[in-house]
Parts: sequence; structure tokens; C-alpha cells
Amino acid sequence: MKVLVTGVAGQLGHDIMNELAKRGISGLGSDIADHYSGAQDGSPVTTMPYMPMDLTDSEAVESRILFEHPDAVIHCAAWTAVDAAEDEDNRHKVRGINFGGTKNVAKACAQLNIPMMYISTDYVFDGQGTEPWKPDCKDFKPLNVYGSTKLLGEQAVTGNLEKYFIVRIAWVFGANGKNFIKTMLNAGKDHTELRVVNDQIGTPTYTYDLARLLVDMIQTDKYGFYHATNEGGYISWYDFTREIFRQAAEAGHTEYSEDRIHVIPVSTAEYGVSKAARPFNSRLDKSKLAENGFEPLPTWQDAVGRYLREIGF
Repeated sequence: MKVLVTGVAGQLGHDIMNELAKRGISGLGSDIADHYSGAQDGSPVTTMPYMPMDLTDSEAVESRILFEHPDAVIHCAAWTAVDAAEDEDNRHKVRGINFGGTKNVAKACAQLNIPMMYISTDYVFDGQGTEPWKPDCKDFKPLNVYGSTKLLGEQAVTGNLEKYFIVRIAWVFGANGKNFIKTMLNAGKDHTELRVVNDQIGTPTYTYDLARLLVDMIQTDKYGFYHATNEGGYISWYDFTREIFRQAAEAGHTEYSEDRIHVIPVSTAEYGVSKAARPFNSRLDKSKLAENGFEPLPTWQDAVGRYLREIGF
């Protein structure tokens, strides 16, 4: 099997390529840069086959994917800078990548009659209420430009293909790139007090664990919509921060102990308005995974511990 993975310079694409290598599956990485530009960590992705590709160039996408003729595509590439997506100067580019680029990949997959996996987000919903969003829910009402363009990407996939997986994820962290854990660890070094939002609720997702699930899925024909995060319950960003610091202190980094740093829970309103509206309810119902025979991810608490060790904590 040969799998094309887009967005390999990002957190998830990086880990998917390494998971493919671990299983002896042929992986072809792709991104906008001329050469692989992700973390030079010596892992397999750094030396695996790579193909530069501008997703917004429809002719280039078609010719390159048809020439390579993969057996499946896992489409991770996206504009994910949520606040920057709101800038008027960026909106055309965001739409071009998240919608246009996805449509170009989907059309090429349709020509080859191969499955496509599209990585999406809970941001396609309005983030209200307290009930977990089910994967087949159609009550779409994105709050911001990022969510709107990711929803258009979903529609581009379903409108062009029958063999597709649309996997919505949330609160992602991985070794290759920026994420909430790294941000909090850096902030904790320089402050004795941090204000963290406690009224936005969801579950973190470790890309190392998610990559295993996605490679499991792409080898089946159990197509459709899915939600995937780590297990361990629904929490706030405040809860997440407290656990990150607790585990860091337990690992010997006393600068993160409760004696030195005080984490204060605040509402979204108290924290201050960001450019892009954020969902209060990012709870995702993952029961469809088990119903289709897929192994759930470990708890997010366990994932935090493994991640801290991975990045040298």
C-alpha cells in the first residue's frame, strides 16, 4: 500500500508518516516547501519520499497525484492559524487552502477511484450547549473563517467522492510544531500567575496516538464521518493546564509546582476577546469508532505524560 500524506511539515502529518514507516507501509509526504521542512528529529519522515505541492494549483495537484498513483490520501494540510484567518488580507488564502486545495485533492482521488481521509474540526459546529457533537450531526454553524472554510472542505470531499473518511479532531498537540502544552510550559517559566479559560470544554488529542488510529482506518473501507480525540473525559483549558503543570512538577521541574505558580480560572469574557470566536462546547462523541471496530485512543492524561517525556521533560 502507498499512502500520500499532505501537510507533513505539521504536527499530525509528521506523526502519520512515522506511523506508516513503523508498519512497513509506503508513505509519500507532501507540503508547500521544496524539501521537507518539519522537525529534523531523525525520525523516518525526515528521509522518506517527499513531493512539493501547492494545493491551490489545481493542475499541479492533479498531475502529481495521478503520476504518483497512491492507494489512498490522508489530507492533513490546512490553514490552522485561527485568529490570523480573520484578517481580511488572509481570507482569500485561507479559503484557497482549506476549500480549494481540498477540492483539488478530492477531484484527483476521484479520478483514481481511491479513498481520501480529510482531517477536519469541531469548529464546523457553533460550539453551544453541553451535549457532545455526534459525527453524523448536520447542524453546521461555524463561528469563524477557519471553521467556515473547513466545512467547505468537508463539502468538497463529500461532493466529489464516495470513498472518504472525514475525521474531526480538537485540541491537538504533537512534537513537531507549536501547541497549547508548549505555550503553557513556556509561559510558566516566566510567570508566577497565569489566567486560563475555564468555560471552553473539550478533550485534547495527541498526534502520536491519533496517527495510529488514522492509519488503522485508512486500511479499511469503513468510510464516513468520525470524531477522534484521546479518552479521559471532557475538561477545560484550565483543567488541562493544571494537569500539564502537575505532571511537569512530578517529573522534577519544580518551577511548575503549585507552590511557585498559581493558575487562575477565568471566563472567556474575562480573558478577553480574540479575533476569532471560539466554541464553548468542543465535546466530541467518539462512540462511532468503537462501533466500527477501531481501538479508542489512550487517556489524555496518559498522553500528556508520554508527550512530556518525548519533548525532554
